[in-house]
Amino acid sequence: MADNHRKIGNLSVHPLALGGNVFGWTADEEQSFAVLDAYTAAGGNFIDTADVYSAWAPGNKGGESETVIGNWLAARGNRAGVVIATKVGAGIPERPGLSAHTIKSGVEESLRRLRTDYIDLYYTHYDDPSVPVEEFITALDALVKEGKVREIAASNITAERLAEALAFSDASGLAKYAAIQPHYNLVSRDTYEGELASVTARHSLAAIPYYALASGFLTGKYRAGGAVDSARAEGAAKHLTTDRGQRVLAALDEVARAREAEIATVALAWLAAQPTVAAPLASARTVDQLPALLAVADLRLTDAELTRLTEASA
Repeated sequence: MADNHRKIGNLSVHPLALGGNVFGWTADEEQSFAVLDAYTAAGGNFIDTADVYSAWAPGNKGGESETVIGNWLAARGNRAGVVIATKVGAGIPERPGLSAHTIKSGVEESLRRLRTDYIDLYYTHYDDPSVPVEEFITALDALVKEGKVREIAASNITAERLAEALAFSDASGLAKYAAIQPHYNLVSRDTYEGELASVTARHSLAAIPYYALASGFLTGKYRAGGAVDSARAEGAAKHLTTDRGQRVLAALDEVARAREAEIATVALAWLAAQPTVAAPLASARTVDQLPALLAVADLRLTDAELTRLTEASA
C-alpha cells in the first residue's frame, strides 16, 4: 500500500475519504460508478456512506447510496480492496435512535444493500441520549465479535458522551470507537476543536471530518455576485456573507496561487495537517471533480501556509 495511507484502528486508508452521499441522489448509478472507478484507479480505497443516504431526495427513502455502492462492488469484484464505512442511527422511521434492536436490524439492511458480509467501519450516525452507552456499545461489540463489523466509530456526538462511551469500552473490555466523524473545516472550527478534539486525541482516535469543503464553499466556486448550479449552493453561499468566509477565501487564493494548486486541495490539505485528522471526507458528483480532491494526498503545506490559513479562519 502507498506510504501515505493512514491508520484507523486496524484499517489502512487513503488520505481522502470519498463521500457517497451523492450516489443515488445528484449522481445516478452510471455517474456514481464512473466516480468510484476513477477514485480507486487513482489509489483511493476509503468509501463513506450511510443507511439514510439519500432519504431527503424526492422519491427516495434511504439506502440508495449503499445500493449503488453494493452494485459497484459486485460488478467490479473488488470488495477486499476497499474500506467501506457506513452508519446507523440517523432516525430512519423504521429504525429510530440507537437501541440494540436498531443497530442489529440496521446492520443487516446495510449488509444486504452493500452486497457484502462485513462492514469495515460502522458509525453511530447521531447520538441518541435516550439510550445508555452501555446498550449501543454492547450491541456494536456483538457485531464485531460476529465478524459483521471490523471497527466502530461515532459521528455527531458530544465530547461528554464520547468520553462516556470510550470509558465503558475500556472498563468492560468491549469494542471501542476507533474514529470520529466531526463537522470540521476552515469556516467551522468550533464544531470540533476544543473538548471533542481533546477526547479524540487522548484516546488516539482518528478523525474523518465531514463538510470538509463546507458544502463546496471551500472549492472557491462561490463568489460574491456569482451563481452556481448545485443542490448545496444555499448552504455554501451563506459563508460569503461573513468576514471569516472572505478572509478564508483570500488566504486560500494566496496559498493556491503560490503552490499552483486547486483551492479545494489547499482547504483539504489544511484539514489533513490538523492533529488527529486521518482523512478529510469529500464527495464528487462527476469524475472532473475528483483530481482536486485526490491531490490532497500529495500536497504538504508549509508551517507558514498553515499559519496563514489558521489565522484567516480564526
